[in-house]
Amino acid sequence: MSEPRPRITRVRIRIEGSDLPGRRPGAEADVLRLGHVHVGVQRKAEVVDRVPADAPAAVWEFEVTSREVDDGLLDVGGPWVHGRPGARFLYLSWGAVDGDEFAMFRRAKLLFGDVPGDLLRAAHAGPGTLVGRLGLTDAEGGPRCARVRPPEISWTLE
Repeated sequence: MSEPRPRITRVRIRIEGSDLPGRRPGAEADVLRLGHVHVGVQRKAEVVDRVPADAPAAVWEFEVTSREVDDGLLDVGGPWVHGRPGARFLYLSWGAVDGDEFAMFRRAKLLFGDVPGDLLRAAHAGPGTLVGRLGLTDAEGGPRCARVRPPEISWTLE
C-alpha cells in the first residue's frame, strides 16, 4: 500500500520593498545611473512586475505552494520558487530596461529558511498573507543584492 500524498496548499506572498535606490535625497548621480533600472520578481527565468528604481515603493503579490515533507518540515514550490528542497528562495532581480529588453545585472535572494518557522507553518495552515518587508537600497546606495537576511527583511503574517 502506498503512502498518502502530502496535502498541497496555496500560500499568498506579498513582498513590500521601500527605499528604492533612485529615491535617495540629493542623489542626482543616481538619477542618471539608475534612470533605466527596474526591479521585479523572478518567475522561472522571467522577471515580471518590474518597478522603476526611482518608484516610491514596490509591491509584489503571488502564490506559492506548500506541502509537508519528511519530519514534518514544510517545502514550498511553484514558478516563483527557486533552489533545491531545504534551500528554497525567491529572487528580486535588477536590470536595465531598454524598450522591451531587460538586461539583468543583480539579484536579491529571499530565503524561506529565514522566515520564522511558526509564520511559515501558520501561512500553510490557514488564511493570511506571508509578508516580507525590506529596503531595496544597499549600504553603498545601490540596488540591494545577495542574500537578504533578518533584520534587513522582516516577515509577518497578515
